[in-house]
Order: sequence, then C-alpha cells, then structure tokens
Amino acid sequence: MNGVEIVEVSPRDGLQSESVILPTETKIELITRLAQAGLGRFEVGSFVNPKLVPAMADSAEVFRGTRGLSIDQIALALNGRGVLDAIDAQADEIRYVVPVTDTFAQRNQSSTTFDVIDGWNEVAPLINDSEIISTVVLAVSFGCPFEGNVPTSRIIECLERLDLLPNAVVLADTIGVATPSQVSALFERVTSVLGAGVKLGAHFHDTRGTALASVMAALGAGVRQFDSSIGGAGGCPFAPGSAGNLATEDLVYLLQRESFCKDIDLDALIVTGKWLETQLRRDLPGRVLSAGNFPSQVVNDSAGVA
Repeated sequence: MNGVEIVEVSPRDGLQSESVILPTETKIELITRLAQAGLGRFEVGSFVNPKLVPAMADSAEVFRGTRGLSIDQIALALNGRGVLDAIDAQADEIRYVVPVTDTFAQRNQSSTTFDVIDGWNEVAPLINDSEIISTVVLAVSFGCPFEGNVPTSRIIECLERLDLLPNAVVLADTIGVATPSQVSALFERVTSVLGAGVKLGAHFHDTRGTALASVMAALGAGVRQFDSSIGGAGGCPFAPGSAGNLATEDLVYLLQRESFCKDIDLDALIVTGKWLETQLRRDLPGRVLSAGNFPSQVVNDSAGVA
C-alpha cells in the first residue's frame, strides 16, 4: 500500500453499536468482500461481555469463518479475560484498550485508567510469549466526552506506566474532536517518548468533519497506519457523540489522490458500502459512498454545465 496500512474496523467498531445485529454469515461476507477489494488487515471482532455488547457475541465464529482469507485478523480486548479469548481465537494481533481518562475507563471498562494499565502489565508477557502482535489503543486521546480536553502529559504518563511496550500504539480520537495541529503535536511528542521501535497508528472519527484533515496531519508526523470503517459505520456504545467513524472509502480516495494505496479497488469498496447499507437498513455517512469515485466516467462534451 505504498507504505500506508489501513486497518478495517467495520466488523468490530462499525457493527458493535448498530441497532441491527448482523448474522455471523453476513459479517463473514462483509470481511470477504472487503478483502477482495484489496484490504488486508481487519478488526474481526472483540472479546468483551456479550451482555454489554451483544453484537460481538459471535466474534470467535467470525474468526473461524475468515481464517482462510489472506488477511491479518485483529482482536480487541478490554481485560485479561478478553486477551485469553483472543489467543484462543488464534488472532494475529491483539489490541488492548486503555482509556486515558478515569471517567471514560469507568464507563467503558468499569475500572480506572491505571488499573486497566495494570491489567496490561499482567497480560503483555503472555501475548509476547504467544508470538502475537500486541497493540495498545489509547482511547479518548484527543478529548473525552466526560472530562473534556486531555493534556499531553496524561498520554505520556499512561505510556510510561507500561512495563512492557507493545509492538504498536494507536492514538484514538474516540469522539471525533481532533484538529490537525493537535494531531501533529501529540504524535510528535509520543514519537519522542517511544522512539522508532514502536509503530504508531491513528483512529479518527469524523463526528465533527475533521477526520481527513487529521489524517493529513498524522501523515506529516510520520504515521503510516490508519483505522477506518466502510461507509463510516459505527462508534463506541459507551461514548456519547462517538458516531461517525472515518469512512474507508473516504480515506482511500484521499490516499490514492496523494499517491498511496493504489492497490485497493475503491469502486469495489463503494459497492460494498452500499451493500452494507441494505444489511443495516439505514444510510451510512461516508461522503464518497454518496458522491461516488472520481473520475467515474467520461463526461459527454455536449452535456450542460452548472
């Protein structure tokens, strides 16, 4: 992908808070369609309490049903139990979520930030021994729906409490409040703390229309891994105002116009986004999904212009 990786999160983040819970077979078809369009890394599911997030109750089955595809299967976990379940599912990568504010940690994981980090410190050696790629996702890094602005010092404090550094760290704009200067400054600061040995990723929501601008800022700061969800589906069920993931087709359109990700079939992504709308029985917010690719066809010279 010309040095840029896209992690497709629609099977997890995209579906976890939808009112329509898709059958396992439909989730497998979603991943298959997107893999055929050229995407290679997927958050296949999450191992969380099925009573709290019923849409993810079949994650183990989705892992089994997509194991034959040529993709990297990523699992999300919130605690040690989730990590063990992810290992049992033979995930290629485990993402462990650390909310950087205590209020969000309480709402999302019934814990405190530092207790969640202590949980990471307990399971990180197990992930390492299992030869599974490890990622820490710092939720609400750019702003919390309950505590407001998050100081950079808080992000650094969380990172410094990790006894064992993961292979990657993802800074998540869980509620879509980030702006380009904030993105640049935070990634540059985190890079100076972690060094070159830890890959950095970005997870932006487009709630306030700043996701693509944030992507450009992150690219300028050296970030080469981005999360997105086909059609812009999804959001966090425990974060007010989080709806509106960065749409994969919007991200790919931007990256391709900037000479990245030429091996992804954008038209196939658009077709799959429209298919997902029919499965979810609602319109999705992706802009390219609505407007279409460009150029999409040769325009007749005799056609009128506005």
